[in-house]
Amino acid sequence: MEGTKKRRRYLDYPRQGKRGPRRWLPSWRLWLGCGAFAVACLAGLFAVVYAKVHIPNENAQAGKEATVYYWADGSQMVSVGAVNRQNVTLDKVPEHVQDAVIAAENATFYSDSGVSFTGIGRAVVNMLSGGDTQGGSTITQQYVKNTYLSPDQTATRKMKEFIIALKVNNQKSKREILRGYLNTSWFGRGSNGIQAAAHAYYGIDAKDLNPSQGALLAALLKGAEQYDPGLGKANHERAVARWKWILDRLVATGKMSGEERAEYREFPEPRPVTKPTSQAGQIGYLVDIANKFVKSATGLTDKDLARGGYRIHTTFDKTRTRRLEKAVDDVRAKNIDPKKRPEDTYAEFGAASVRPKDGAIVALYGGADATRHFSNNADTTAVPAGSAFKPFVLAASLQQDAEEFGDQPHPAAVEKRSGDLRGALMRAENAPFVQAGQRLGLDRIRDLALAAGLRKESLAQLEQTFPLGTSAPSAVRLASAYTTFANGGLHAEPYAVSRMTYGGQSVAGFDRGDPQRVLAPEVAQQVTWTLEGVGRRTLGSPGGKPAGRPVAAGVAEPGDRMKSAWFVGSPDAGPLWDAGSHVRAERAPAADKGTGDGDEPTTAIALFRNKPGAPQLLPLNGVGGPGTGLGTALPPQVWTAYQGTS
Repeated sequence: MEGTKKRRRYLDYPRQGKRGPRRWLPSWRLWLGCGAFAVACLAGLFAVVYAKVHIPNENAQAGKEATVYYWADGSQMVSVGAVNRQNVTLDKVPEHVQDAVIAAENATFYSDSGVSFTGIGRAVVNMLSGGDTQGGSTITQQYVKNTYLSPDQTATRKMKEFIIALKVNNQKSKREILRGYLNTSWFGRGSNGIQAAAHAYYGIDAKDLNPSQGALLAALLKGAEQYDPGLGKANHERAVARWKWILDRLVATGKMSGEERAEYREFPEPRPVTKPTSQAGQIGYLVDIANKFVKSATGLTDKDLARGGYRIHTTFDKTRTRRLEKAVDDVRAKNIDPKKRPEDTYAEFGAASVRPKDGAIVALYGGADATRHFSNNADTTAVPAGSAFKPFVLAASLQQDAEEFGDQPHPAAVEKRSGDLRGALMRAENAPFVQAGQRLGLDRIRDLALAAGLRKESLAQLEQTFPLGTSAPSAVRLASAYTTFANGGLHAEPYAVSRMTYGGQSVAGFDRGDPQRVLAPEVAQQVTWTLEGVGRRTLGSPGGKPAGRPVAAGVAEPGDRMKSAWFVGSPDAGPLWDAGSHVRAERAPAADKGTGDGDEPTTAIALFRNKPGAPQLLPLNGVGGPGTGLGTALPPQVWTAYQGTS
């Protein structure tokens, strides 16, 4: 009807009286209304969640149970923990230590609401992008995580942490929260809480810490595995930088005068790292390797593991580990005598055995005693491989031949260059390998070594001497790489833990992929055939006796820069390839099978001299006396003893 006013809609969308694109553009009122509605919904949802989430009983899930490690046969290896913590009241923690912690972790602690909205936002972004949910937590949130929640890194746990932190902040005083945080935080070296940390790092009570020492302990809260200065040069540099930053922050926040800051110019070096007596002998080294694998597979940290409650099933064979330790000890007792020969001082052995068919680390030797010699010799990347690296050069050459000619007869030139390398490996000559590096390209050799299992960070620069073994792989990684030859060209990544549980539930991250093809089977067999000759030559020398069964071996020669001696042995490899006629022997396996049953491990053994704190290895000249060939005869002796020890 004319003159009748149009009825106004409650929701004016599409918009009346507008034409074209403007009809579909929401008005500011609509934007405001929808925004207000969304905020109201979120507030309502938050109120419901806030009401439903209750503060758990303190320490109900704080992880006071020890973590237990098991041998491969299921028997218990060691129990680590329970939690090393001695609670102290806040009056037993100096004000300057409290100030350092607040300056380092949460400068607005005394004025904030107990939560960090930017930290939560960052956690959500990380979660959506596939990262973890850590980052940006306040002291209150960290206290809640330490005291009430499990260590899993999920969005649900992060939301619980947020809600409980708000409630805790409303129900507890800031000093109560700070006391709880200082008593539950992980400082590394097995210490939970400021009192245990003061003893672990300085051998004193928390009340006796000076501002400089307190600043270092505060630095450790960022991650003890990265900032404990006793865990290597890189850690030490990070610790010094953060210690300085915290002291400067105290000045900036008015908690320390410039004059007092000037008193603390010398870094407060903590006492040396020690291990509990339960980890004496090889146990501490086994735990070290297992923990590294767990952290890599699951994303857990040392702090998480220190909470306890885990059941970690390792691949370590109890009998083999003890046999390897006895073999090293026997050879050391017979040949190494620092009182008789000063050259024997600082002599160290490292060794590892890896199963070819699946990569399981079944045994290792990390040093004389984990409670006295803290670095793990089985996992160090400071010992040049020398001639033990040359088989990878030979393999790269043979692999190139296989790719170019397949099963076709090889030209005489190809036969000559491959034959030269095989002969040069047998005769311990260097020049043919330098020439092979120039012909093949150093990147091809590097890529094959990486595919076989060596780590990029352990490889040397691609210089002319690269094929001669200037790289420094660990014993674990060198043994693993040699399994590629013993396993018919297939390589399985090494691993130390088969499964793990927490609270009776399996922890994800331990599924294993199939071994990967690295070399053609005939290439692996030709390398193995050559190594058998090297092994027989080496074990038939004055340094050892033949093992009575086939062996594929890589050795370091006396001319290898005189800084290391290696032997890599793999029993029952068998001469499965006639390198002269390129015809398979009757016992040759199928194309995708290994050269043996894969159960007999490949073992890498290293000898070197390492003075603690020295930047370079010491020379092996004179080690073990005049009949040891600069010590190169000793690793083969260890291998022979290891194979023959009952």
